[in-house]
Amino acid sequence: MARPVSERLLGGMIPPRVLKPAGIPARELEEVRLGFDEAEALRLADLEGLYQEAAARSMGVSRQTFGRIVESARRKVADAVLNGKALRIEGGEVSIRNEGEKTMKIAVPAQAGLVDEHFGHCKEFLVFAVSADGSVKSEATIPSVDGCGCKSGVASVLARAGVTHLVAGNMGEGAVHVLGAQGIGVIRGATGDARAAAEAFAKGTLSDSGVGCAEGHGAGHGDSGHDCAHGD
Repeated sequence: MARPVSERLLGGMIPPRVLKPAGIPARELEEVRLGFDEAEALRLADLEGLYQEAAARSMGVSRQTFGRIVESARRKVADAVLNGKALRIEGGEVSIRNEGEKTMKIAVPAQAGLVDEHFGHCKEFLVFAVSADGSVKSEATIPSVDGCGCKSGVASVLARAGVTHLVAGNMGEGAVHVLGAQGIGVIRGATGDARAAAEAFAKGTLSDSGVGCAEGHGAGHGDSGHDCAHGD
């Protein structure tokens, strides 16, 4: 007996539609059907640039299942585009994810309770949960992994812990990209007390400075000075 297909979660409503070559009536074309779950997989992997691990968490499926979904989706889109077929987007066992159920969790690379400006050398990550009323409470301390920078795997560790944002001092673009591909937003420019930095972001008084690592300090901060080549 075939295993039942569980519902896949969508980040938002995807309208049903038909895309076809110009100038040819749809009734005269062979049709390829792309399910809503397949369209969502394309959005997460190819538009948002998430790694498969993060995209799978977003859809509530295993990484292996996500891989099969996105592979099927890409093959269908290629078939429709290259062979002049109509592409119909509809159907699939899906439900809309309720973003209100997701708790904001802020991680801060820290040393002795202070924001560690050297993301790549931090001792630990302090994780704070933000409640519905905006108050911040300490939730966990995650020891840094070896290296701690963008090649260390720390991004996936934080993502599995439910971290949604990382408030840091300095950080190179490579590390920002890797964290973003795990679904973690990065806010740079924080200094001082780690908890106060998390509270400032939760209140909306701290925003990303957009400033990466100083030239020549990439190894300590996570990426400037080397090329990151990260795959799934």
